[in-house]
Amino acid sequence: MSILVIADHNNQTLNGATLNVVAAAQKIGGDITVLVAGSGAQAVADAAAKVAGVSKVLLADNAAYANQLAENVAALVADLAKGYKYVLAASTTTGKNILPRVAALLDVSMITDIISVESANTFKRPIYAGNAIATVQSDEAIIVGTVRGTAFDAVAAEGGSAAVEAVAEAKDAGISKFVSEEIVKLDRPELTAARIVVSGGRGVGSGENYHKVLDPLADKLGAAQGASRAAVDAGFVPNDFQVGQTGKIVAPDLYMAIGISGAIQHLAGMKDSKVIVAINKDEEAPINSVADYWLVGDLNTVVPELVSKL
Repeated sequence: MSILVIADHNNQTLNGATLNVVAAAQKIGGDITVLVAGSGAQAVADAAAKVAGVSKVLLADNAAYANQLAENVAALVADLAKGYKYVLAASTTTGKNILPRVAALLDVSMITDIISVESANTFKRPIYAGNAIATVQSDEAIIVGTVRGTAFDAVAAEGGSAAVEAVAEAKDAGISKFVSEEIVKLDRPELTAARIVVSGGRGVGSGENYHKVLDPLADKLGAAQGASRAAVDAGFVPNDFQVGQTGKIVAPDLYMAIGISGAIQHLAGMKDSKVIVAINKDEEAPINSVADYWLVGDLNTVVPELVSKL
């Protein structure tokens, strides 16, 4: 069986989520090809070639793929997919943007958010915000799916020696164009890749208080910072901080939920964390049902005291 994995990247570096997708592909079994579609992305292709378990890397290097517009990349993937049994991508913004279009072009259904490979055509995926797990079987000629990275241990980034082949044909749909992007640069670790995450909710009270209380703790722990949807909607922090079903899915070694009640939407994005610590003045808050440790108290007092002890 042959598997095509769509690389997630920024034209310079390979996103770690791709390593998790390769891990899922290995559980299916077969030859794994990684597609790098970008512009000036040779370094990404070289990095993909070193990933353990990868048999071949396809590099589609063209200006049409510079910003990975879904309409352009999907057309390329749909053409290449006809030579594969599986097409997989990470459940990131990029993967979720491209693969539904690929499935439509191939006239097949797709499987989203794969968290387990049961057999060659049977997979598990969360439904109802993770409150139930569905086992789905696909009889499609080409199985298209996104993979939840936190459900699979990443393969080694080094150790492979795959050949890199150029894809000469370029697909420019001509129906969309890149206008601009705003990139928030942080000194902290990237949220979805961090080992420790400190998150704040509506309980922190304001954006000013979020940073006053949580920044020192994140600094001490070398942690990434996150937030509940309520905190983001209230304007405390940018959308990039949001953890949850409609935000980012994280599974760090340590997740600290501070002033977060624990709505289903938020739990869906962090309940796979190795250790969960909750600090909340409401002892009946739903977050306590998934927390390994919880402390009932005023975060404005508890957190500074915790920082002083670290």
